[in-house]
Amino acid sequence: MIKNLRLINFKSFQDQSFSFKPLTLLSGLNSTGKSSVLQALMLLRRSYQKDLLPNKGLILNDEQVYIGAGQDALFEYAEDELIGFEIDLENEQKGIWCFSSSKELDILKVVSEKVEPEIYKSSIFKDNFYYLKAERIGPQISYPMSESDVIQRKQLGINGEYATYFLDAFGNKDIHNQKLSHPKAKSISLKDQVDAWMGEISPGILINTEPNLQTQRVRLKYSFKGSRGYSPFNVGFGVTYTLPILVAILAAEPETLILVENPESHLHPKGQSHIGELLGIAASCGIQVVVETHSDHVLDGICLAVKHGEINSKEVQIHYFKRKKIQGEMLTEIISPNIDQDGRIDESPEGFFDQRENDLMELTYNAPRD
Repeated sequence: MIKNLRLINFKSFQDQSFSFKPLTLLSGLNSTGKSSVLQALMLLRRSYQKDLLPNKGLILNDEQVYIGAGQDALFEYAEDELIGFEIDLENEQKGIWCFSSSKELDILKVVSEKVEPEIYKSSIFKDNFYYLKAERIGPQISYPMSESDVIQRKQLGINGEYATYFLDAFGNKDIHNQKLSHPKAKSISLKDQVDAWMGEISPGILINTEPNLQTQRVRLKYSFKGSRGYSPFNVGFGVTYTLPILVAILAAEPETLILVENPESHLHPKGQSHIGELLGIAASCGIQVVVETHSDHVLDGICLAVKHGEINSKEVQIHYFKRKKIQGEMLTEIISPNIDQDGRIDESPEGFFDQRENDLMELTYNAPRD
């Protein structure tokens, strides 16, 4: 499990360390560096998978992550052209990588590295890992099958494109963490658990899959108790958009690392809160979750998970990103509020999920008087 990540001269960060817990929430204004944290982890992972790490280099562009050229990765005010990543694991293992930033190339050469043996055995580099981008796959007539990605490596695809096939292939298997079991589910099978948790978003919904071996595609249909089947085009967009997240959480084994961008997309506030609470429960089961979100409802769901005793407050880390002018330069500042066991947050910096309160205050004070 990741304990700390340090980024040096990478994108908007000159030298910034991030503490990680079982559940780490990244939030803040747009273009302040939240995605850069996830990108750094993905760059290391993809470089290792393409045999560039150890010893050779860091790839900046492939089908799963795109940065551009070296000049796009390098901190704007860097005093030298070296980019550094440092990872500390919970077991005290450490990995340090330093790369030269050639401005026009998209593979950065390794200048030095000090990596202890267990680093490359951690979930960042192995198959017990899910990354779900903000641009997840939406309603389709059918979804792809993949023997290598799903059956062999149990992956969902970064856009969640294999979630339907994964559910079809492993839906009858019991989930690994029974603490994640929904009280209204018919059984602890993955399929029944996904149905039950999806029911918090769309009450009474049932998910059905129909594989076609000839076309190597899987049809997805939704039904409600006693109803006929409906295509994803005729059911709320948020249901299909959320399916990969539920499958990832419920299928995850202990020691799995899950990176999720914007889990709130296309969801009603109640559904967003339930997703936040489920993320909290998952993180208490030995799964590490890093979530980037703009949703106060997702945060509230996490706070409720703490208050309900589903996760300890010490297992939650919040990082709020904001822009601040420092010595004439606009730089990213990180504020890390704490959460207590009652689900209360000790610090609310300006811009930290406060827009509703600000709007209500303006509406109240500017309301016309009789």
